[in-house]
Amino acid sequence: MTAADIENAFKSFDNFNIIVVGDVMIDSYMWGKVDRISPEAPVPILSVHKKENRLGGAANVALNVQSLGANPIIHAIIGDDDKAEIYLNLMNERGLSTDGILVSKNRPTTVKTRILSGGNQMLRVDEETVKPISSEDEKSILNSIQTSIENTKIDAIIFEDYDKGLISKSLIEAVVSLAKSNDIPIAVDPKKNNFSDYSNVDLFKPNLKELKEGLKVDVDGSDIDVIKEVVVKLMESQNLGTILVTLSELGVYIKSDDTDEIVPAHIRDINDVSGAGDTVIGVAALCMAAGMSSLELASISNLAGGLVCEKVGVVPIDKIQLLKETISLLA
Repeated sequence: MTAADIENAFKSFDNFNIIVVGDVMIDSYMWGKVDRISPEAPVPILSVHKKENRLGGAANVALNVQSLGANPIIHAIIGDDDKAEIYLNLMNERGLSTDGILVSKNRPTTVKTRILSGGNQMLRVDEETVKPISSEDEKSILNSIQTSIENTKIDAIIFEDYDKGLISKSLIEAVVSLAKSNDIPIAVDPKKNNFSDYSNVDLFKPNLKELKEGLKVDVDGSDIDVIKEVVVKLMESQNLGTILVTLSELGVYIKSDDTDEIVPAHIRDINDVSGAGDTVIGVAALCMAAGMSSLELASISNLAGGLVCEKVGVVPIDKIQLLKETISLLA
């Protein structure tokens, strides 16, 4: 790609509408300082000096999509509780539509609280349920997705699965059917429970842990030949268009009909890997919608994942920085 090609592709993101279906949550942070041990138990005492709530899970994918210029439309479920108000306020503050958010009395709003001292995470506390949503709630979610497709030109659909109960085999099949009948490409960031239920999708992006858990195989990240064998079988068994496996410090492996490549990781000052997968799937989906090649998609997504790991906490990608580094890398 030339620099002009890359710039035009990034400009095209501004015209895209991307549906994000998945488990949303609040990423809550407590920062402080530890200078003594509790007299009640042998645990450190954190003197808190700052608290912050951020959008997490599938909502962080939406923030990455938004930061690249596109319009994300989130379809998700939250609880009918005090945390729901915090979540909806966070969406409003970021200019994200809440029309696709279902408030349910049957479950709590998911909150992940990270406790940090000196830049290091000491503890994470999760408030959640992982039970499947009710059939009534699933029907409401599906109707909402169908309405979005009918009323808006949708350029891609992202499944962002955190195994928190929203996504089921029946929901996957219904959304894939809707997408196929409307010529909308689908990108998937899977987790273990529904791993084998994602068939006939265009882009499938597991990390190595998800690949091992989803297929119940034991494979080392450095054993590329075995990974390639596993991916070929996965592609055939689930009729997947392109598979992008993220391999942490080893980079990514991309497999499609015309591509079979390892894209090495870039040397980075890694501070926090939280949310990197959200960035990768968001960038990859936009590259797919823009008609980029599999190798270009993998290279740019790999670059984006590394860039967000330089930041502390879950933060979306910076479009200007990504564009600049993409031109340096590919042009």
